[in-house]
Order: sequence, then C-alpha cells, then structure tokens
Amino acid sequence: MSHQPARMAETDRSAREYEDLEALLPEHSLLSFEQYLDMQRSIGNETRFRILNYLVEEGSRSASELREALDVESNTLHYHLDQLVEVGLVENRKRKEPDTEGLYSYYRATSLGEGILTHGVRELLREEWELLDAYGE
Repeated sequence: MSHQPARMAETDRSAREYEDLEALLPEHSLLSFEQYLDMQRSIGNETRFRILNYLVEEGSRSASELREALDVESNTLHYHLDQLVEVGLVENRKRKEPDTEGLYSYYRATSLGEGILTHGVRELLREEWELLDAYGE
C-alpha cells in the first residue's frame, strides 16, 4: 500500500508533462504529439532510416527494387516498410497499369517522411560537418 500514492503521483506527473508537450503543437494540428514521437522513433531504426533515406534520394521504388538496392531480406524489408507506412512516413501506392517491368505497387516517402528526415537526422549530420569544417582538423 505504501507504493500506491507514489505511483499515483508519478501517473499524475506524467499526465501533466504530456499535456504540456501537447501545447507545443499548433492549435489545429492534424497529428497528436504521440504521432510525431512515433515517427521519430520509427526512423531511429537503422533499416527504416536507410529505407526512408533511399526513397527520399531516389524517388518511388518497388519492394524488389528496395530489397536489391539496400541488400535487405524480403521479410525484413516488408516488416520495416509496414512500420514506416503505419506511422505515415512512407506510402504504398498502386498503379492502375503496370510499368515496363509489370510492377503495380511501389513505395514513396510522404512529405512528412521527407520533412522528418531532412529536418531531423540529416540536419544534425550537416551541422556536425559544418562544425568539423570550422573547428576540426
């Protein structure tokens, strides 16, 4: 019983902190703070980061093209693609007509995916290069 008040206080504090973080969003935000965190967590995985980065750099690709380019097993690739699609960083599009290779389905980065990549990890990497150029050896 002595642990219950501490646990309740911790829950109350967590709820207040979460409410404070929601205040960071625009008044009519389309996404919740938790959804933004889900996106950020998603690209914290190296394979998902590589997939998203490739799609941003190279444009829309089929799963077989991604598998070949990134040297990732098919089941692993699809697992990570599903995660990226689920959080809204990548979309799976279907063509009405097959392309020259007979492919109907392809993946592409969403604008949110490109934005999170460009203004997240890539920006940190760019800043590190700038610091190394300015102060490094």
